[in-house]
Amino acid sequence: MFCGRHLLAAKLRSAGVDAAAGAVEELARIVAQIRQCWPYVRILVRADSGFGRDELMAWCEANRVDYLLGVQKNPRLVAAIEDELARAEAKSRSSGKPPRHYRDFRWRTAPPRAARGGSSPRPSSLAARANPRFVVTSLKRASFPAKYVYEKLYCARGEMENRIKECQLDLYAARTSTATMRANQLRLWFASMAYVLVCAVRRIGLQHTPFSEATCGTIRLRLLKIGALVRISVRRIKIAMASGVR
Repeated sequence: MFCGRHLLAAKLRSAGVDAAAGAVEELARIVAQIRQCWPYVRILVRADSGFGRDELMAWCEANRVDYLLGVQKNPRLVAAIEDELARAEAKSRSSGKPPRHYRDFRWRTAPPRAARGGSSPRPSSLAARANPRFVVTSLKRASFPAKYVYEKLYCARGEMENRIKECQLDLYAARTSTATMRANQLRLWFASMAYVLVCAVRRIGLQHTPFSEATCGTIRLRLLKIGALVRISVRRIKIAMASGVR
């Protein structure tokens, strides 16, 4: 499902269509609904570089919404962290381990927009092949250091995607092939409810067991899945289950 999403984004880019098209309108709708119930709640929009658009940041700044967005690397950004890359490479060669170094700096785009940028040069192999990552955020430097912003806030986005993937693959929430949108929405609603229930079982019922950190798929296969023998005849369908199943 995630591969399909990335394939769709690639096709949109090749066709000259921005994959983030419509994001501002959807964000405005969601934020409005949230603030109907919680008018003073602090909202942080977190997304990858596919949504790092000036229109989205401008809307967030105008509507009291913080943002933390990935930024695609370019020669100017890489040049801004040359010292950090050099230190990471030297440390990697001496220790044999991929280190992390951070730099927090102000960044101005064209058209001019001052924003706080951050970088995390992450050599992805022991050969010290640099893998710098860049993010832009409206969070204040005094309260949110660069390391915290990247490791605790931005990287948590990937963990949230893992939970969505768990719902899609383990509980079959990706089966939305019905002809009508309403039926597909009902399928997703049932899958979401099943995910909430399985997470509750894991968090409460399996707290002190080997399954306390198991995926939904493992819980479904090891604890919930029940084997049965199905016999189909002209007049009836017989399901034979083990006597130990209550």
